[in-house]
Amino acid sequence: MYPPVHRLLGWASRPSKISLKRSVWRLDQIKSIRHEEVIVKGDPADSDQATINRFPTLLEASLLNKNGEKIANIADLIFDTKTGNILYYLVSRTNPKIPGTSRWRFDLDCILDQEPGCVTSSIYNLEDLPLVKSSLRQDFLKQSKKIRENFVEISNLANEKLEGWLDEPLVDNSQRTITDDFSDSDIDDNYFDQKEYNRTDIYNDNEEDPWI
Repeated sequence: MYPPVHRLLGWASRPSKISLKRSVWRLDQIKSIRHEEVIVKGDPADSDQATINRFPTLLEASLLNKNGEKIANIADLIFDTKTGNILYYLVSRTNPKIPGTSRWRFDLDCILDQEPGCVTSSIYNLEDLPLVKSSLRQDFLKQSKKIRENFVEISNLANEKLEGWLDEPLVDNSQRTITDDFSDSDIDDNYFDQKEYNRTDIYNDNEEDPWI
């Protein structure tokens, strides 16, 4: 790559894991890019890792915030396959070689200064950048935060309901007593006297009956 203008010129591949030789490809040799696969045309140029290490690159460089503190490492880049222009970088909080780590998008206009192995940015922390890929830890933290927010929301709704019930006036329709029920009835005061009278009449009639 050519860091001053943020342009990718080519890349190197290793024929095998135990080989010290490196195959160098130009950008215009790309035919297509698939998932974990690059189809090329033509033959590569032979080189070695020591020669490749002398080429300038911003990959694995330290990312410093506006106060000069290290906040991340440049882990990867996204580029235009036709022109080689780098569109933006991907940064990682921890070692970018560790699989499953989070990636944040770092745009070129956030760069204040750059030198081999170090890039100074205009941001203060990674939260100022958009998250492109989250790790398992980040997903867990996001889910936990969402659960806590939902719990707080439900608790607030329950408290509002309870306060609404407590604020409502209690409606006492009728606390009636047995005495009130009888006092409100249309029973004649002479009813019981009449009953007593009838019961006496029946008793008197029975006394006159010879068969009883």
